Amino acid sequence: MYTAAPGPVTLACEDARVTGLLVLAATPIGDPGDASARLAVELGSADLVAAEDTRRLRRLTSALGIQIGGRVVSYHEHNEAARTPDLVAALVGGARVVLVTDAGMPSVSDPGYRLVRAAVDAGVRVTVVPGPSAVLAALALSGLPVDRFCFEGFLPRKAGERAARLQEVADDPRTLVFFEAPHRLATTLAAMAAAFGAGRAAAVCRELTKTYEEVRRGPLGELAAWAEAGVRGEITVVVGGAPAPGSGPDGPPTAAELVARVAAREAAGETRKEAIAAVAVAVGLAKRTVFDAVVAARTRPDPPFV
Repeated sequence: MYTAAPGPVTLACEDARVTGLLVLAATPIGDPGDASARLAVELGSADLVAAEDTRRLRRLTSALGIQIGGRVVSYHEHNEAARTPDLVAALVGGARVVLVTDAGMPSVSDPGYRLVRAAVDAGVRVTVVPGPSAVLAALALSGLPVDRFCFEGFLPRKAGERAARLQEVADDPRTLVFFEAPHRLATTLAAMAAAFGAGRAAAVCRELTKTYEEVRRGPLGELAAWAEAGVRGEITVVVGGAPAPGSGPDGPPTAAELVARVAAREAAGETRKEAIAAVAVAVGLAKRTVFDAVVAARTRPDPPFV
């Protein structure tokens, strides 16, 4: 059982007139045992706890034997705009407010940014209780380079907007991290294969730290085919960065890969001329080479029926 320290931790405040403190506290992404001792201390000493889902918070504290010391209020995407001013008022009045979300770090694809910005503007000190992160856990498990990475969060649900977003990062050399809902995973992986190339290395991390944790590694095309059968659980997708022009494991891109990349850019709203020019620059080939591949694909006769 966790035992809270006797009395709140005292931290210096940037503005002596504002004595409140906003604490951003990370919660387990799966296994309750990943909760830190400091999380227990902060929940026990808070004047006010703002939780994305108060029922989930109660289940977590019950599992860990944590006693919440102050009042608990909900703070989620549907009420954060209305509730933020009240929380800031409490902070300015001297309250110690702890913000938690359902899993991981507040404000990372979860509520929190709005409150942090408002607290900072009001001169309130903001601190953090570090802890579990699906982004970092997936990166570490992916087997892909982690010296440079970019977190993209959830992609747009509409196909055109999703394609446009993927094209924005298609040539980024950094490893990319995405969140995705299980029922959209197959569609998203197929869109990634079209935008990045079916051979781009990736990893699908499912149910991290939970009983059925699974990490599936492979080319995007293979992962998209695997996901068509259906996948359950919390999903994080990690995709390798774009290789330097002509430096892929199999040499320069094939004609089919060039055609797929042009088609993905057209689907995102670019003209064919713009798409061909952009792909040529990205892969280090002459525009004529990319143009010829596209023309050949359009004029190639359909295979005969057998």
